[in-house]
Amino acid sequence: MTTDTVARIVSWHPAPSKPRYTPPPGAVDAHCHVFGPMADFPFSAKAKYLPGDAGPEMLFALRDHLGFSRNVIVQASCHGTDNAATLNAIAKSNGKARGVAVVDPAISDAELKALHDGGIRGVRFNFLKRLVDDAPKDRFLEVAHRIQALGWHVVIYFEADILEEMLPFLATIPTPIVIDHMGRPSMSQGPDGAEITAFKALMDSRDDIWTKVTCPDRLSAQGDPWDDFVEVVRPLVERYSDRVLWGTDWPHPNMQDNVPDDGHLVDVIPRIAVTPELQRKLLVDNPMRLYWAEQT
Repeated sequence: MTTDTVARIVSWHPAPSKPRYTPPPGAVDAHCHVFGPMADFPFSAKAKYLPGDAGPEMLFALRDHLGFSRNVIVQASCHGTDNAATLNAIAKSNGKARGVAVVDPAISDAELKALHDGGIRGVRFNFLKRLVDDAPKDRFLEVAHRIQALGWHVVIYFEADILEEMLPFLATIPTPIVIDHMGRPSMSQGPDGAEITAFKALMDSRDDIWTKVTCPDRLSAQGDPWDDFVEVVRPLVERYSDRVLWGTDWPHPNMQDNVPDDGHLVDVIPRIAVTPELQRKLLVDNPMRLYWAEQT
């Protein structure tokens, strides 16, 4: 991909509304990204999309606007395995951010330690073919074993249609697992649909599998205010209250044709976590335990 021939994509809302819902003190946006800035942190030559700059200053301004205290910054696929942009954002956060890296399986132990010192607490394996060209399960498993000593977890992104074929691989991962966006189940099937039922069976199979109850804008078949998402996800939050995380997914990679209002995303929270206790677990207790364990 060459920057002089491909238009740069803007996938975030230019002026998100102020949420009606006020998150509890210490709330964490546990799934967001940064893009560049490209002049300092070029995008991968293998990137499937070329976004506009959405750097740490923009992210932290949104954090404050939405009423959050901290961020977990997940390495975006457009940056490949060069985590410099994510590390830069963490370094600029004054201790208010942690990160999830994407690594080359050949990474050295010294490089992993440097990532840890820079605030990384997990590694992400992406199985979406439209975003990555290669997802070698055997090499990923080697990485999972190597990060155990660092106390990290594995974040996995896949879609519901490959859940069954993912099960043997997931069963062999020795660290805690976080599933991005619940493995993207169909919301139109309802709370008892086949895809969310299969996902709950996965959650029931191990007590160290977590998930992000995120992205109504991606998963809903109905659009804002995403009522079908709420109907499916509320029971999930109640059933797995100690293993759920929430995040904006800002700056919403590849959502340029359906850009969500981040304020509206925040207002979904009390609809899926209906009590103050569930909200505190979702937004504070759970992400702090996973990403800031030394401070809890």
